[in-house]
Amino acid sequence: MVSLPHDSTVAGVAPELAKPSGLDRRSRLKAIIGGSTGNLVEWFDWYVYAAFALYFAPHFFPAGDQTAQLLSSAAVFAVGFLMRPIGAWIMGIYSDRKGRKAGLALSVTLMCAGSLIIALTPDYNAIGILAPILLVIARLMQGLSVGGEYGASATYLSEMAGKSRRGFYSSFAYVTLISGQLLALLVLIVLQNTMTDEALNSWGWRIPFFIGACLAVVVFWLRRGLDETESFKNAQAHIAQTKDAPKSGFWELISKHPKETALVMLLTAGGTLAFYAYSIYMQKFLVNTSGFTKAKASEISAITLFVFMCLQPVAGALSDRIGRKPLMIFFGVCGVLFTYPIFSTLEVTTDAFTAGLLAMAALVIVTGYTSINAVVKAELFPAHIRALGVALPYALANTIFGGTAEFVALQFKSSGWEQGFYWYVTAMIGVSLVVYVFMSDTAKNSAIKED
Repeated sequence: MVSLPHDSTVAGVAPELAKPSGLDRRSRLKAIIGGSTGNLVEWFDWYVYAAFALYFAPHFFPAGDQTAQLLSSAAVFAVGFLMRPIGAWIMGIYSDRKGRKAGLALSVTLMCAGSLIIALTPDYNAIGILAPILLVIARLMQGLSVGGEYGASATYLSEMAGKSRRGFYSSFAYVTLISGQLLALLVLIVLQNTMTDEALNSWGWRIPFFIGACLAVVVFWLRRGLDETESFKNAQAHIAQTKDAPKSGFWELISKHPKETALVMLLTAGGTLAFYAYSIYMQKFLVNTSGFTKAKASEISAITLFVFMCLQPVAGALSDRIGRKPLMIFFGVCGVLFTYPIFSTLEVTTDAFTAGLLAMAALVIVTGYTSINAVVKAELFPAHIRALGVALPYALANTIFGGTAEFVALQFKSSGWEQGFYWYVTAMIGVSLVVYVFMSDTAKNSAIKED
């Protein structure tokens, strides 16, 4: 069993500096809302790509049938994930050394640029191979942005929350993540109902990328006005007062915190794969396998994601009462038992209501992970290296398992054994379940000292 240090000096904060933040409930709420708004826009920009892939894939990858085009767009989606560990590494260190809000402002700038490139890039017929090249460049920039965003936002929300409600407030990391995904789907539904199929397929898919770029500019301005966390201030004060005090860096992370780093990767593996399988890939699965129309699949996804979003703070608050570990074990056990039955039943489902219930059941299961994964990771690391510790191992696991989820699923389908993907997801959830069972409950052993 992995135990966590209680000594505040180990946590990178001198004992005399580990004092309450003095924030009242209103101030905390303002900080949480301010940090969350930017997170929502970041994830909206990221998920617009997945939501509109069915429409823009033919413009960048004109050859082949629908599955072949989706495979190409999914491959670029996965390539974007390759930059997430690099973004987590660079901007995790930046956020630990320069401040959480500085990291948040930088990440949204990169996201804005990526969205604008996609919105303005001509299609393959106009500029040939340059079109998919520019698409890849844009996704690399967005991957760099999201890699830094997660560590900075998860750390910021966890540090701004008080000890007794840390699970509740930090759950808004996924509330806003899901909100961004849901907003992307809602924009898709609005465009589907206000534009002709011809117009949407021709140029309408560019609209959400323009929206995302504009919103990112607004968020950049908002984030400049955020308060810095007391954890960061205390850590910086300790570094300034202490000779040879440890600073955030890759070697510091893997040499001084190897167990915590490995824990984040292993507990993330099954959770992130399940999330992408149950949410991002689900929309395409309902079209490409179940046979629903694009519009109906989008509606099912939007409704289930809205309920899923509402469940996050409920589960986060529950973790403040019973601990983080029981929720993660719930996800692990149910994910192992029900992933295959849910997907195999959806294969032959033609009723939209039934499909919605099955998709919702999968999202309820993964709530045990999504609602608390941000705070669990933040509670594992001391303040001076917390943003890097949260971001880098998470990004590595997310790249390997989450970013490749759609591509792997479509490869299984192309090979004629689609059920292989269901077993793959089940197996990885099982690996994470073993970790959940044997790890300490971070709610009882938190490295976040400020209240």
